[in-house]
Amino acid sequence: MTVLGTARDDGTPVVTVWSDISCPWATLALHTLHRAAERLALPVLVDHRAFPLELFNGVPNPKYIVDAEVAVIAGRLPELGWRRWSAPEWTYPVTLLPAMEAVQAAKDPEIGGLRGSDELDAALRRAYYTDSRCVSMHAVILDVAGQCPHVDAGRLAEALARGAGRAEVYEQWRTARGPEIQGSPHLFAPGGYRAHNPGAVYAWHGDPLKGDGFPRLDDYRPEWAGELLRRLHRAEDSSRSGEAGSSRPTSERSTG
Repeated sequence: MTVLGTARDDGTPVVTVWSDISCPWATLALHTLHRAAERLALPVLVDHRAFPLELFNGVPNPKYIVDAEVAVIAGRLPELGWRRWSAPEWTYPVTLLPAMEAVQAAKDPEIGGLRGSDELDAALRRAYYTDSRCVSMHAVILDVAGQCPHVDAGRLAEALARGAGRAEVYEQWRTARGPEIQGSPHLFAPGGYRAHNPGAVYAWHGDPLKGDGFPRLDDYRPEWAGELLRRLHRAEDSSRSGEAGSSRPTSERSTG
């Protein structure tokens, strides 16, 4: 498996994002990318690849780490709409693998394709970070999918019952263990673009897996998303112009 996807829907530029749904930094990056696409009217599709932290670390992504990172990010960027976990503690997701598997399964063109998969990923993150829903649960995943206009929730349910998405998550985990993927999130795009946690300048003081220290967000520069989108669309426009230019002489000769 390559780190950069090549799939396209309707010629829309594709950005490949390696991430974990339980990673607040990845959720911040994706939010920034999508808001920039809406604001600039420059559409983009995201090819989601799993960077499953629980498989790397051998433990669930600790709630105290997620809580601390959510607090430092949302405190600086309240427009995200994130909230503290408000449901009972025993409903907190112990695993995000089922959610990431569903995002992969939704890539099937008959279920949602890249557009539906990205829509489902965003909806699951919103359910987790804003609505305090246990997105580990099959029923919750399907309920969230049912609210996504470009996802066929019935076909997704059938696919998940067959185990769809699981092999892809584990294959992506094996790829992510290589040197090219630095962490969650890591973004790749045509033209050689690659960025780990773009726009964010932060550090953990102490070892978070040992319960030590706190995160500190020194700066966040959201302009990275607009710069990337403009670059991708300029390249797409140039490509189309080149194709049109190269085809014109052939057309003229054939009709002469």
